[in-house]
Amino acid sequence: NIEAEALGLERTTPTVGPASVKGIEINPYAAELARVSVWIGEIQWMRRNGFGVSRDPILKPLETIECRDAILNPDGTEATWPDADVVIGNPPFLGDKFMRDRLGSAYTETLRARYAGRVPGGADLVCYWFEKARELIVGGVMRRAGLVSTNSIRGGANRAVLDRITENLSIFDAWSDEEWTVDGAAVRVSLVCLAVPDETVVAKRWLNNVPTSDIFADLTGGQADLTKAKKQTQNRRIAFNGIQKTGPFEVPGSLAREWLVMPINPNGRPNADVLRPYWNGIDLTRRSRNSWIIDFGADCPVGSASLYERPFHHVEQYVRQTRVDNKIDWLRQNWWLHWRPRPEMREAISNLSRYIATPEVSKYRLFVWLPPTIGPDKNLIVIARDDDTAFGILHSRFHEAWSLGLCTWLGVGNDPRYTPSTTFETFPFPEGLTPNIPASAYADDPRAVKIAAAAKRLNELRENWLNPADLVKRVPEVVPGFPDRILPVDDKAAAILKKRTLTNLYNEKPTWLANAHRDLDTAVAAAYGWPADISEADALARLFALNQARC
Repeated sequence: NIEAEALGLERTTPTVGPASVKGIEINPYAAELARVSVWIGEIQWMRRNGFGVSRDPILKPLETIECRDAILNPDGTEATWPDADVVIGNPPFLGDKFMRDRLGSAYTETLRARYAGRVPGGADLVCYWFEKARELIVGGVMRRAGLVSTNSIRGGANRAVLDRITENLSIFDAWSDEEWTVDGAAVRVSLVCLAVPDETVVAKRWLNNVPTSDIFADLTGGQADLTKAKKQTQNRRIAFNGIQKTGPFEVPGSLAREWLVMPINPNGRPNADVLRPYWNGIDLTRRSRNSWIIDFGADCPVGSASLYERPFHHVEQYVRQTRVDNKIDWLRQNWWLHWRPRPEMREAISNLSRYIATPEVSKYRLFVWLPPTIGPDKNLIVIARDDDTAFGILHSRFHEAWSLGLCTWLGVGNDPRYTPSTTFETFPFPEGLTPNIPASAYADDPRAVKIAAAAKRLNELRENWLNPADLVKRVPEVVPGFPDRILPVDDKAAAILKKRTLTNLYNEKPTWLANAHRDLDTAVAAAYGWPADISEADALARLFALNQARC
């Protein structure tokens, strides 16, 4: 109207008003607030542009904004949406693990059953809105949609809804990772706009406010659609999650050492059989917490476990009471055992001199060596290799870029999450240096030798910085078979060592560390047959091509 009047046409009263705005809101107060807000917007526009406004009543009913559930009807059937050209919305953010507590078990089970085959059972609540929008656009009912989600929609079970969307629709505009505040808490969100891929949409795609030729289901663009990366058979049964104990099996190092020096048990065995140091992500990225764990193995009968008197008494006293009311039968009945003892992982590292570990979630993608006597927590990913070549390939910038491209992001720090399946098993190692090949088989390969030398040097330099000889003393454990304890020589050294962590080291990234990584990256690039200065985008494109070419 205003533009027409500016061109000299006669002014006309607007015939399109708030009734054209449709909506669904489950909260009665929020629904009424939305209706009032739309009317206020109408009144402000009319007055600003010289039109009269309604006065009796000032606000009319606006039943086009309905107060109801947008995804499920009271009888358990799927809710319908009003006919519309475009839908925009900010659906509720609720993780799948919180749905039963917040929505009730009956509602959650009904919802998942109703959308089975379309939305994975492990998906967050917001994903149901994306599936509804997809279905309506594919069915020709609606033209476009723009929705807000937590940024976790880019990976894991959540991404399945974006995978379905990109099968026959186009994401034409998206912001993959933005700050957002909801209920006073800071979260990270993705904003996604989708439509039928007609000529207009295809010609004007934008990602993070930058033009792009494609937007993939993980809300990235570029040359390689990493959402289509395949697991490599060469990488199977090498990477594992650590132990998930589910109960207070951890004990301080001081208590563990008291038990270690106790007399032999009635079974003729020492307590060292069921005790070992226990590391999680904090031990790796910061410094050791001096924590130990009681570990009766994967399938030890309760009678055999009870013969280790003091450790068993501790578990009986503290762990059992935490499981007595557990809803999972196995946890109640096997209260002395870890919930996920990872027998496959134990077997894989049993004959190794050391294994590689990396935090599941961390600011930097760090890899370290751990002795097999250290028990890894579920927050560590264990890679069953003990050769420097494998360590070097994993710590290269190429594997880091690949893992960032396929990971999900978690926590306040929006840190990347590493998994055995998505980030390790999909990664294409250089030909002839894949994890299914014993290190002895490529020990004389010049490529492997160069990578191993660079990786060994990187690890030595880091260890020298973390635990300099003038600040630490290495004390043998109270019984043989466990790694030496690394202790500060005095209080002054302790204060310095407290700040010497891998996270702080990589925050600072001193020249010597950058040079060591540069040398390692050069050796790994040569193993692929690439130039040392290859760009990250080109490297990812080549890795993706290699991934697709292999089984």
